[in-house]
Amino acid sequence: MEYQPDYKQEYREELEKVQDRDFTHSWVSSSAFIFYLSVFCLLSFALGACYHLYTERYEGKPDVAVPESTYYTPKYK
Repeated sequence: MEYQPDYKQEYREELEKVQDRDFTHSWVSSSAFIFYLSVFCLLSFALGACYHLYTERYEGKPDVAVPESTYYTPKYK
């Protein structure tokens, strides 16, 4: 009797190897990747917003006439 390879077993082993390395079939590695990606996106968004606020800040003193009746010690006429 001649040896006949078990193609189904070889196929299953090869499929398991591919699925172990595949991102979509490994819940643990995909969840960690999504977590770190979301942390990176959140931090980059926050730093970008802070930088934008820093570059668009107001650098002068407003030249506004304040009525004397609104001072801490108001002056009435």
